[in-house]
Amino acid sequence: MTPSEDLMERAVNTIRFLSADAVQKANSGHPGMPMGTAVIAYTLWTKHLRHNPKNPDWYNRDRFILSGGHGSMLLYSLLHLTGYDLSIDEVKNFRQWESKTPGHPECWLTPGVEVTTGPLGQGFGNGVGMAIAEKHLSAVLNKPDAKIVDHYTYIIATDGDMMEGVSSEAASLAGHLGLGKLIVLYDDNKISIDGSTDLTFTENVAARFEAFGWHTQRVDDGNDFEKVDKAIAKAKQDARPSIILCRTHIGYGLPTKQDTAKAHGEPAGEEELAGAKKNLGWPLEPWFHIPEDVLEHFRQAVTNGEAFETEWQALLDDYRQRYPETASEFERRMDRDLIDDWDSDLPVFTPDQGEIATRAASGKTLNVLAARLGELMGGSADLTGSNKTWIDSSVAFQKDSPEGRNLYFGVREHAMGAIVNGLAAHGGIIPYGASFLVFSDYMRPAIRLSSLSRHHSIWIFTHDSIGLGEDGPTHQPIEHLAALRAIPDLVVIRPGDANEVVEAWKVAVSRKTGPTLIALTRQNIPILDRKSLQSAEGLRKGAYVLADLGDEAVEIILMATGSELHLIVEAAQKLAADGIGVRLVSFPSWELFSEQDDEYRRSVLPDSITARLAVEAGISQGWEQWVGAGGDVISIECFGSSAPHKVLFKEYGFTSEHIAKKALEILKR
Repeated sequence: MTPSEDLMERAVNTIRFLSADAVQKANSGHPGMPMGTAVIAYTLWTKHLRHNPKNPDWYNRDRFILSGGHGSMLLYSLLHLTGYDLSIDEVKNFRQWESKTPGHPECWLTPGVEVTTGPLGQGFGNGVGMAIAEKHLSAVLNKPDAKIVDHYTYIIATDGDMMEGVSSEAASLAGHLGLGKLIVLYDDNKISIDGSTDLTFTENVAARFEAFGWHTQRVDDGNDFEKVDKAIAKAKQDARPSIILCRTHIGYGLPTKQDTAKAHGEPAGEEELAGAKKNLGWPLEPWFHIPEDVLEHFRQAVTNGEAFETEWQALLDDYRQRYPETASEFERRMDRDLIDDWDSDLPVFTPDQGEIATRAASGKTLNVLAARLGELMGGSADLTGSNKTWIDSSVAFQKDSPEGRNLYFGVREHAMGAIVNGLAAHGGIIPYGASFLVFSDYMRPAIRLSSLSRHHSIWIFTHDSIGLGEDGPTHQPIEHLAALRAIPDLVVIRPGDANEVVEAWKVAVSRKTGPTLIALTRQNIPILDRKSLQSAEGLRKGAYVLADLGDEAVEIILMATGSELHLIVEAAQKLAADGIGVRLVSFPSWELFSEQDDEYRRSVLPDSITARLAVEAGISQGWEQWVGAGGDVISIECFGSSAPHKVLFKEYGFTSEHIAKKALEILKR
């Protein structure tokens, strides 16, 4: 039944004033965007979005992303009104302690929130990732007579999203890939925090997106239901990604603040808010007013959603009967389960194979895993050969080969990060993205959000130290490991040899509730002889005892990560030959070690042994927690230099001779 114009107007005003009332009650937030985009959001959510409020995780739902996460009350209003598990009390508790309505949407906290947005442009990139996931999964799992993966990704984006470079990176790739089920509704209100966008942003956005290969439309009045509806319907028929530029009015209805920066990021004020309610014919009392017929209208989403899912479930049931193996694979992936033998037959490296870069060991391991796990998918920011991220058993994901699992991201590190997070959030894919470690700076916001969001994203970074050599200090990471370790809940692993790389991949694939970052060498390094040392399986605990050397009791602990690990082994052999008892500790992951119980940690680093030396080709920041007051660190506290890697390691003190000498100095203190 088509709603009356009066009902639609009151439904839209319910969105506006639920949002504005919540911001006013919290005395904090952004009322302008929800008030200005209410018609756009209402039209999308009631006429186009296929979702089930009673099952937010329904596999084939359309995905909706509020990229301008500052307008979060728009999303919370929609979730409450359409019947998600978000009560009116939670709406009233906006931005308060332990509420499900934080200042910006958080996907692990609030039912119905697909991705965590806030830093502008991230949601846009996430949406591109989701659209890639839909296109890929539909190519590998659908049958001509059974489309079990068939949905759209919708984004509401702001002027700020359009200004951020990450959205341009992502949009450029989306156009190239022909992601026709990606539709962006652009809230073109021409206001930013500093004032009119005329101050900084006068480009032709439509022309830019046309150049990217997008289908573009303009809606000159974002409050016109019919025009918005027709534009979305038209976008759904186009094979290209679509952007609809909707001319809106920030803070619509506010007597003095509409179309001004004052409507953006502060409560309207009770007098101004009352004026808006008068202007739009809304009762001044009570606050958080929801007319009964309006709620009934919105709650039709529950009935519709259950019907959508029931219809799809019947399709899936028939699919199971006719294609049981593929159906089982689909459900396994979407449930984020791994096959039973996913980690069998992985490479085993021995010293007689010669030295090997850990990036090369990673490439070999990835290919064995990818042959077993069809959901493993990813690529590199134009460094595929250097990062060793190509899956040999597949082709490139392109417009005409969506079954491919190799993603060419181009020189777009930031977009790559946001897209990988979108792939992870969509489900059915374990994604990875790769670059040089120094360029993690270009994608730090996305890496941070992967941790905050608990995404199963895998970050592969090669060229992890001065060991990359001649490219010099612009490409040599110094502070990067410390900076990445500072991100809460990000597991950083720097494997010390090829067998530790295998274990690092095991951790990354099996760790489903958060991201893992693996830092790898460019240069070849020895494969440790595990006959005389402990198994690399110890990596899973973050740090482990490689061996205790010497005939005497342990006097000093040498610990290292990555390419420096073999150096402390050589140094320990020299010290042991001189009658000094040495414990060797491989320390690839601080985070995994911190997760272990006190008993295990003390078994590796006994309180009684205070003489300790850590060796890592980066800044020493953070190592003090492991070496203690009686220890020291061989590190690099300056930028690197351009020279062959063996020269650099010698000049910066990363030799077994210097390590042994430093250990003796510590023992003499």
